[in-house]
Amino acid sequence: MTIKEIYAAVAILLMLVSRGTYFTSILKGRTKPHAFSWLIWGVISSIGFAAQIAEHAGAAAWVRGVGCITCFVVVGLCWFKGERDIRRADWITLAISLTAIPLWMLTKTPMWSVILVCLIDTSGYLPTLRKVHRKPKEETPYGYILSSAGAFLSVLAIDNYTISTWLYPAVLTASNILMAGYIFLRRYQLHVRAKKNELLVGAGDASLHL
Repeated sequence: MTIKEIYAAVAILLMLVSRGTYFTSILKGRTKPHAFSWLIWGVISSIGFAAQIAEHAGAAAWVRGVGCITCFVVVGLCWFKGERDIRRADWITLAISLTAIPLWMLTKTPMWSVILVCLIDTSGYLPTLRKVHRKPKEETPYGYILSSAGAFLSVLAIDNYTISTWLYPAVLTASNILMAGYIFLRRYQLHVRAKKNELLVGAGDASLHL
């Protein structure tokens, strides 16, 4: 086994651990993913997988293939356990993302093709970001951290480095870690707000006894 294949194997292992804990959290009702985000990511991951196969990315392509399959598994779980508060902005994001896919197919320049794919994938975070802003405890930050680590290792596993093979997993590395950071930030902000409210209620109760 070559070093590239080892990187890919570890990346797949991290992704399976990440998704496995995510699936368990969904089934237990602790995590409620937004189906639109995962549908966009699944479709774009399948395109990224095909592009890496075509560009001879080697073992790294299989990391993206596993990622694609697990995204669609989450979409299926969303049908039973996902976020139910679907708003107009979410539908608009989904429509724009999916209608941009034919543009990707018509784009002949590899650089612009992969840039467009990265933009579509990043737009998939918008429904989840909106949900995390309101309900940060219904997302799992550690899953995104593991996914970021797996995406980074998949970059190291690439055999043939072209913009079509490395840019997409590099963007996934950054976007996943940023999402994890935002979940932690919102949890902290809501925790501080709750503490302030407790202090205000406590001060009000104390004044009633004076």
